[in-house]
Amino acid sequence: MRHVFRLGLALVAAGSFLAPARADEPAVRKAVTFYASFDESVKGDAGAGALDAGTRFPHPTEKGQFVFEKGVDASALKIAKDKGVAGGTLEVSGPLPKNGWPYFPAKGNLAYKKDGWSGSLSLWCNTDPNRLIKAQFCDPVQITQKGYDNGALWFDFNDAKPRALRFGAFPTRATGQKAVPESDPKVPMVRAGVVDWKEGEWHHVALTFHNLDTGKPDAVTTLYIDGKRIGEVKDQALAMGWDIERAGVYLALGYIGFLDEFALFDRALTAEEVALLHKKPDMLAPLKKK
Repeated sequence: MRHVFRLGLALVAAGSFLAPARADEPAVRKAVTFYASFDESVKGDAGAGALDAGTRFPHPTEKGQFVFEKGVDASALKIAKDKGVAGGTLEVSGPLPKNGWPYFPAKGNLAYKKDGWSGSLSLWCNTDPNRLIKAQFCDPVQITQKGYDNGALWFDFNDAKPRALRFGAFPTRATGQKAVPESDPKVPMVRAGVVDWKEGEWHHVALTFHNLDTGKPDAVTTLYIDGKRIGEVKDQALAMGWDIERAGVYLALGYIGFLDEFALFDRALTAEEVALLHKKPDMLAPLKKK
């Protein structure tokens, strides 16, 4: 019996040692580099960079160039009090005038490093992509300097009927180089398939990205929806190649509906941490500045 008892203790100890670490709320909050609760205004609540939102417009005379202005048009973007998944929420009723793109500056708010970096994105959505969204393509979030197929991280609802949700991590391209076509089996995109979301329902989307801009084929990008891992792209060299001063974190491109509890992180969150964010929508609220 003594030997059995000792063996039992050994197995318990080994099991404790081998068990995966549980997701820890303070550790997740510590990893945040930018957070917007959208409880009170269209701006960030926490971040190392600028917290005020701005708008990017196409340059009126120089093709391919842009004009950046402070603030966003309140007729299309406003705060809906007590209608969010936690507190207030960003209500998007239509596109901004003059093809404007609302954004937060990437500098300081994103853990980007030219020689290699990792991160994550978390966002709650409330929309009906097949009924409310009228744009050909819709990107609730797109992080880029140049465009969706040239150094960009995004998730979108595509132009199919019914629409599908996808996570793209398209590397930067040399001048004159063509983007990898979406039909290519090696295109850096995770496909979630048809999304049958309905207005009034809240859904959580998380993107994680590991070993971007390392110059090695070791990047991993993963898509989660409602706390569940959908798929990943791995074993590719994925370089964003940004001039971080000119890169932006763009929101609600072609989107209609509500967006809430938007956050960026300085590392790839674990599956357990993503599940915890889905389980506790207000988990990042303690980051709000008094």
